[in-house]
Amino acid sequence: MTITRRAALAASLAPLAAPALAQDWPSRPVRCIVPYPPGGPTDLVGRVVAQRAQRELGQPLVIENKAGASGTIGSAEVARAAPDGQVLLVNASAHVIIPHLNRNLPYDALNDFTPITNMAMVPLIALVNPRLPVRSLRELAEHAKANPGRVSYASSSIGGAQHLAGEMFKMLAGVDMVHVPYRGAGPAIQDLIAGNVQVMFDSVPAGASAVREGMLRPIAALNARRIAVHPDLPTSAEAGFPDLVISTWYGFWGPARLPAAIAERMQRAIAVAVQDGEVKARLATLGADPVADTPAAFDAFCRSESEKFGAIVRRANITMN
Repeated sequence: MTITRRAALAASLAPLAAPALAQDWPSRPVRCIVPYPPGGPTDLVGRVVAQRAQRELGQPLVIENKAGASGTIGSAEVARAAPDGQVLLVNASAHVIIPHLNRNLPYDALNDFTPITNMAMVPLIALVNPRLPVRSLRELAEHAKANPGRVSYASSSIGGAQHLAGEMFKMLAGVDMVHVPYRGAGPAIQDLIAGNVQVMFDSVPAGASAVREGMLRPIAALNARRIAVHPDLPTSAEAGFPDLVISTWYGFWGPARLPAAIAERMQRAIAVAVQDGEVKARLATLGADPVADTPAAFDAFCRSESEKFGAIVRRANITMN
């Protein structure tokens, strides 16, 4: 049989092989690549969920940290992997943000991956230094309008959800605030407490201790509904900014053309995992709400988030340089 005929035969049998492969999956440990260093939020959420989900699958889910180039090195490895379910990606909302900041990626974030599920979402809150005379988003907007270019807001990185939340607020409120990027949330929070910057849009855990001690003041949850840890904190809609809804979120992807049966089985295992009492408690300490939506719903969500974040990046002319 010639190589051409062998290739044609293999192609014709591939659709028949996929269901059998999916039915037997997983038959060995599955590599789950986190494209960031150990100890960060994506790594922590991924490990907590994977540890419980592997009990549903009957095989280990092995977390591998492959950091570098803002998460693109590890992501590229998954994009190149065979679509057999043996190599998966654990990433955050940065997965759909980075392509708008870097046009030279070695993959297409939407089309070179198979969305599996959104594990959890972490709503952002607006924090201010108590010396700033504002107690609501409306008051922040009014203060910033009265002091153009004199109010600064911190973020943990250029192009992250915290940065884009600030730019989104500037656009919606029609104000001029100065962005001050830091290398991580820790230094940003410290400068916010010190008053070197006045505002920050960040996750609940980032400034939790400072909020409890009165060193920072939360003024709104950038969420569609009130959050459990701050039930008295108004949502952005209640504060007059219904479009200011932005979260950090964490999901699982496979390579493109991953059989639907594998994606669906993985999603079901994660859905069980995130509803486990111990896992929910661990996620709560990270400010994360369980989701575990279907592959189809997660695909639509990724595309919607990419469009939203892309519009902010273009309007604010944000680059990674």
